Amino acid sequence: MLRIHFTDADLARTRMAAEPDPLWEIGLSLCRFQTRQGRWAYAGWYRDTRQRLAETGLDHIVRTRLIPLFPRATYYPDFLNPAEAADGLDAGLAAIVTTPPDRIRREVEHFANITTAPSWAGRLVERDVREDLTDCLRRYYDTAIAPYGDRAQARIDAERSIRARALLHGGTEALLRGLGPTMRWQAPVLHVEYPADDCDLRLGGRGLLLVPSYFCWGWPIALADPLLPPVLVYPLLHEDPAPANTAPLTVLLGRTRAVVLRATAAGATTGELARAAGVSASAASQHTTALRDAGLISSHRYGPTVLHTLTPLGASLLRAATR
Repeated sequence: MLRIHFTDADLARTRMAAEPDPLWEIGLSLCRFQTRQGRWAYAGWYRDTRQRLAETGLDHIVRTRLIPLFPRATYYPDFLNPAEAADGLDAGLAAIVTTPPDRIRREVEHFANITTAPSWAGRLVERDVREDLTDCLRRYYDTAIAPYGDRAQARIDAERSIRARALLHGGTEALLRGLGPTMRWQAPVLHVEYPADDCDLRLGGRGLLLVPSYFCWGWPIALADPLLPPVLVYPLLHEDPAPANTAPLTVLLGRTRAVVLRATAAGATTGELARAAGVSASAASQHTTALRDAGLISSHRYGPTVLHTLTPLGASLLRAATR
């Protein structure tokens, strides 16, 4: 169990990432190759990515370089998940390259004490070895993560909309209460199911960055070093890829329009709906117009964006179709 201790200042400074963290997604996606747990939720990604890795010749690098460094274990070096990655892949990779050797040496030694570290891990203190590693990470990202970027972003957009509603209705504590099922808020502590030994993380006024992850499965993850900027990566809930009760809605509205209506349940912008349905923004706008004309959704402009929400009629239709 991980216990995260909040002060009033931490509640005020808790925030949620707006985009997938590219380096966390790299590490967590590599874990998906190392277990069959949750394979159903990533079946399409797993099949397509294995094929692309083989076609590009990256499968050997993944087996010999990346998976040994990102094992499905309770720890791998924190410097591989720098806070700078919140500003994008380039910033994150640059931070890995410029990590002080003393920190790398310390974390690699801890890594070797926890699990079986690759024999070459100690050479990561050498800058040219880190540069070679970041080149491998970039190639893997382009092959395995980028093709699923829109899908992952749509899921995070929906998650943020849900959490934003909780925040508006009940503040940060309401947001934290709704993060389950692996997290339980008991003020002033967030109790998190965790594979490692019991530990405590005292935020001390620094706040907490919540990072929803498309490739995280099972339990949330935090950095091991409590002195680093506090972050909690947690899994998005994946729906069964073949839900049995949505066929009536698809028959009535068509597949794309049914997806748009379901995505609107949490409140979504036109861009978010376009990503969820896999269509252009103009096509999504046409679908929202049709749904609005039918009285199923309402649309409100907030600055440069338009937020779409269900009307009572739309909510009733969605509930009836999913019973």
